[in-house]
Amino acid sequence: MTRHDMIERIGKQYLTANIEGGEYSYVQEAGSKSALEKAVGHPITHFKLDIRFEKGDIVILVETKQIFKKADEAQLAEYLDEERALHKNKKIICILANTNNDKIKVWKSFVEDKFVLFDESVLDTMEHYEKLFDVSKQNDREKVLKNTYDLNELLHKMDIDERLRSQFVGTTLLYLKNLVEKFGAKKIDENLKKKLDAHWAVMDEKQIRAAIESTLDSLLDGSENKAKKIELLQKNVLNDQKVKKLTITHWIKILDTILMDIYQYIDTNSSEGQDILNLFFIAFNKYTGKADKNQAFTPDHITEFMCRLTEVDRTKRVLDITCGSGSFLVQAMVKALADCSRGKTEEEAKALQDVVKKEHIYGIENEEKAYGLSTTNMLIHGDGNSNIKFGSCFDCKSFIKNANPDIVLMNPPYNAKPIGIPERYKKDWGKAKDGKEDPTKGLVFIHYLSDVIAEMNKERENKNEPVKTVKLAVLLPVSAAIGTSAIIENEKIEMLKNNTLEAVFTLPNEIFYPGASACACCMLFTLGKPHKKADGTVNETFFGYCKEDGFKKKKNLGRIEQFDENNNSKWKVIENEWLYLFNNKKALDGKSSTAIVDGTSEWLCEAYMKTDYSKLSEEDFQQSLNNYLAYLMKEGRIYES
Repeated sequence: MTRHDMIERIGKQYLTANIEGGEYSYVQEAGSKSALEKAVGHPITHFKLDIRFEKGDIVILVETKQIFKKADEAQLAEYLDEERALHKNKKIICILANTNNDKIKVWKSFVEDKFVLFDESVLDTMEHYEKLFDVSKQNDREKVLKNTYDLNELLHKMDIDERLRSQFVGTTLLYLKNLVEKFGAKKIDENLKKKLDAHWAVMDEKQIRAAIESTLDSLLDGSENKAKKIELLQKNVLNDQKVKKLTITHWIKILDTILMDIYQYIDTNSSEGQDILNLFFIAFNKYTGKADKNQAFTPDHITEFMCRLTEVDRTKRVLDITCGSGSFLVQAMVKALADCSRGKTEEEAKALQDVVKKEHIYGIENEEKAYGLSTTNMLIHGDGNSNIKFGSCFDCKSFIKNANPDIVLMNPPYNAKPIGIPERYKKDWGKAKDGKEDPTKGLVFIHYLSDVIAEMNKERENKNEPVKTVKLAVLLPVSAAIGTSAIIENEKIEMLKNNTLEAVFTLPNEIFYPGASACACCMLFTLGKPHKKADGTVNETFFGYCKEDGFKKKKNLGRIEQFDENNNSKWKVIENEWLYLFNNKKALDGKSSTAIVDGTSEWLCEAYMKTDYSKLSEEDFQQSLNNYLAYLMKEGRIYES
């Protein structure tokens, strides 16, 4: 980028050149070199900065090079010292910028490694750099998670039913966010709390509930099925007898707690803040009653892994046809929104983000409470359009076609009632079609989706358009991968007629703890691309043995992420290894394998992977003997003497 373009981009009205050539001389500003050295407190080598901008108390220092190097940082640091010596109390952004290309490196306040702003990869406007100093909230994942538990305890004491706490907290947070914006608050502190408390003190509990409903009503303007969403909010939250019993004192206590203990520690304008916001919202699912032991809320780190596995970005349209509370959709939206900033200015990124929110995220949910949760979850993350459809996915073929997905992420119900599944999928089920649970263990849902994509491709071919392929990452029980029945085997055979099985990852045994107890695997398909090619050849499928994810069970909190002695996430290291092995189709003893499979094969790594004997110990051998002995005793084939 040329110097002229840099000046135009940041804002030429803020340029403060004081010598010929548009440069800024600190010697000129100080009056003499000796005066400058006296102000700085040491001899100086460099004093002519290429470009300087100033607006109020914000200063931007730009040093240009054809191709900057590490050594150039010292020169920029010297200009920063001189700036501080001559202009006290300025907020400073320092930039190294190439003239041979658009590469830049940006620091905030100090030219040191820990102050590099890695997200700042594109030169932007003065107004953008101003906002970097206008941070009202700091992300604090640990505090949010701890305070979420405390908030749950508070709601328990106030007798709010645990089954509606997620929806209650979500809609209350939406109201609170909207109110903070109306007050024009830039910082969440005790002063704001006092103003809001005074605002609520003149209201009664009925007016609080009405204000929450009004907030959701305005946020849902333009949303499909808005009336249904408002109706569910009233039915499942605001008209609940225990919620209606809350006094204004109770409401103020709840709102203050969410404001000061939760919202204060989440910067929703950052991708990290969006992640923490999602963690906060779905955390309440861990505290719900365990009436349905088969309820499988997908852990946040697994949804993030599946987004990376399918390469979610700002260009992809994402669908979940059994979206539950919306975890997959939120994670996909967070990933896509963050990608909007890649190589773009703030203004360009916002335009792309609007497209993502309105046109790229779609979901279907059949259960009322989960539908309300998913709608609220999306709204919390800024998706005012909320493309979530209420109904059975089997009745939403047109919606799926209009969504025109590039990626499908899903965790279908493993115990769906056969009565809700179309007859054409049950013709070979025998007595099982009148049973209590889906005998395919969820495979029928992806079979249906495969049929919809196949129908879309027939329509495209009739128009002489190229066929569409869709990446599908789905969580299913391991029994669906093994093929323990003729029904499951038939589903697997059907799936491979029009689709390719790219990979299967065996996941930790208690991945859904404290919800469902099912052992799960993650399958990756390419829909619209037959497993067997036209020439009769078949590519190998990757199988990952991913039993360790760096999480441990903890009472009242579910499975908790673990960190090493340097406070680095163990999961992140493991996740990167999973993706590396898959992307490079690496077979590693004890961790992964590749194999050519068909619908009759076992789709799990355990069937093909070689054991890594180097890691076996005497304790492993003893544990195996103990397990076998316990099995024999359980079966009555051996007796204690």
